[in-house]
Amino acid sequence: MEFVDQLNRTVTFTHTPSRIISLVPSQTELLVALGLRKNIVGVTKFCVHPKDLRKEKTIVGGTKQVDFEKIKSLKPDIIICNKEENSEEIVLQLENVAPVWVSDITTISESIEMILQLGKIFEVDGRALEITANIKLKLEGFKEYVRDFPSKKVLYLIWKNPYMAVGKNTFIDELLQINNFENIIIKKNSRYPEVSIELIKTAELVLLSTEPYPFKKVDANVLAEELNSEVKLVDGEFFSWYGSRLIKAFEYFKELH
Repeated sequence: MEFVDQLNRTVTFTHTPSRIISLVPSQTELLVALGLRKNIVGVTKFCVHPKDLRKEKTIVGGTKQVDFEKIKSLKPDIIICNKEENSEEIVLQLENVAPVWVSDITTISESIEMILQLGKIFEVDGRALEITANIKLKLEGFKEYVRDFPSKKVLYLIWKNPYMAVGKNTFIDELLQINNFENIIIKKNSRYPEVSIELIKTAELVLLSTEPYPFKKVDANVLAEELNSEVKLVDGEFFSWYGSRLIKAFEYFKELH
């Protein structure tokens, strides 16, 4: 069986994969939603959903550093990676262990494509269709909800010391646009730029993400005083997890308006 992943790599299997290692937290959650919990043999320390999953699976490292020997010992049929989460070097090394399927997602459409593709690979097409149909339904409902809301100039911060923001050609930027937010980072070749406090001050609304930097409410309060403008702490998972979590994301986004 041959499948083409989202990097246009041909991935070949001799049979339907039954032993899965996932190095992508959002896709680990998706695999469980697809009914494949029993098939997952290895995950990262960042695969925090479902909450008790890590207790029953082997932890093979993080997303940037993995234990290759531990991965090899689990005898996976497939290893799931992501272009942004996992380095090209890791993917190349893992190819010596098992077939590696890599996602590359900057839009909702690519997320839906990924879910349907995994449905085909694991022969759970029906469940994949249910999930994607639900995402589309929630998305259309949310678009109707925000349709008449005025646009706001927004900056989405993901790091501190130095401050770093989300730029164009990212999944988070796509979700900002769906929220009728105008990202003030406009350079198309700058995905996660460092930003000055002067630039931050030009935003009408500053969003502090809980990941990858773990911004807290106190950070939002301190920055709001410094800027004298609106600052909100937001759940980064709803803005950056591109699997089944999208079903819940659009209800969460309503709280921001």
